[in-house]
Amino acid sequence: MRCDVCGSGERDEELMLCDGCDRGRHIFCLRPIAARVPTGPWFCPSCAPPRTSKPLKSFPMTQTKIVDFFRIQKGAEDVEAEKCGSFQDVKRRRKRPLVIHKKRRRILPYIPTEDKVQRLKQMASLATAMTSSKMRFSNELTYMPGMARRSSNQARLEKGGMQVLPKDDKETIELCRTMQKRGECPPLLVVFDSREGFTVQADADIKDMTFISEYTGDVDYLEKRVHDDCDSIMTLLLTEDPSKRLVICPDKRGNISRFINGINNHTLDGKKKQNIKCVRYDINGESHVLLVACRDIACGEKLYYDYNGYEHEYPTHHFI
Repeated sequence: MRCDVCGSGERDEELMLCDGCDRGRHIFCLRPIAARVPTGPWFCPSCAPPRTSKPLKSFPMTQTKIVDFFRIQKGAEDVEAEKCGSFQDVKRRRKRPLVIHKKRRRILPYIPTEDKVQRLKQMASLATAMTSSKMRFSNELTYMPGMARRSSNQARLEKGGMQVLPKDDKETIELCRTMQKRGECPPLLVVFDSREGFTVQADADIKDMTFISEYTGDVDYLEKRVHDDCDSIMTLLLTEDPSKRLVICPDKRGNISRFINGINNHTLDGKKKQNIKCVRYDINGESHVLLVACRDIACGEKLYYDYNGYEHEYPTHHFI
């Protein structure tokens, strides 16, 4: 069997057979590429039934719609009234003495875009990606009936131990969470790329060590998700006992972290694209996954991190 696109018969474990015409295609020859071979029926673009949905529909860039979708707790007037306070708080935190930064690199809070209209545009871009992916917004880990219980998320069970998030960094994360609840989102845009699908780009210059987002979604046991087709499953807890290992599944609930793409860590050019690091921390005894800038990011630059920061198992050699 050969791929109908590249003509190669190599890597047959990543070759999908169309249930309509019996022709094959590599998962990496599709655009956007597929994360893995699906467990159910698959049809190539020629045999797939016509889509009933219209081309990508943008989310309405209106304040009431945005407030409802993201469940923003404050009205526009309250946000504007408190905006100066939160921005000043961010600036105060960034004016720590340099000698302290040399001892330990602190996580920095993101600086929201001051322009109200641009912030609406940023949130509307995320809402567009989420509604197109049939997701609901959640900025926290969710524990659903029939999945892992919250009591199973114990950072002390991490194989080899887990670093505890320092108090000042915890305060930074809480500040960012508070800003997001007010509608003061990170300066990020979600855009659609014909090759990569939805992807995230910086809408302002972002400094190294700036907090980007927590990776959120439904928490479940890894052994129950081995054959899951979701392309964005994230390791949450890696325990000695395989039956207690936890993952985050953002296919139904999640935030902007689901749309940040991974690098091809098999090439030097791929590794150079990485500008976000993915770190697991013990926060109040529970494991959390934080995405933090690992270098300065220029406005307009796409965000990338290494999917294989821990297990080195995810196949990234065909990532763009």
